[in-house]
Amino acid sequence: MFNIDKNKVKHANLFAAGLALGTVGLKVLTSKDAKKVYANVVAAGIRAKDSIMQTAEKVQASSGSILADAQEINEKRRQDEALFEEEESDEK
Repeated sequence: MFNIDKNKVKHANLFAAGLALGTVGLKVLTSKDAKKVYANVVAAGIRAKDSIMQTAEKVQASSGSILADAQEINEKRRQDEALFEEEESDEK
């Protein structure tokens, strides 16, 4: 009497199950408990960002100090080399 293709019934059942699961999932994701979890995750992300920014500022300050020291060393070295070259030319 009915000529039902088992493959089509299987696909229809999978679709219905997916629809039901999606509906339940949407309810779970919008629940008050889920929103609390989302808020805690976002708060942890903000704390991590703040910590990273503080570390980056410390590194930046330290690298500025290192750069100034390196420039001072190079300037002293240039002066020493110039003085050494003057002494060599005076000896000749």
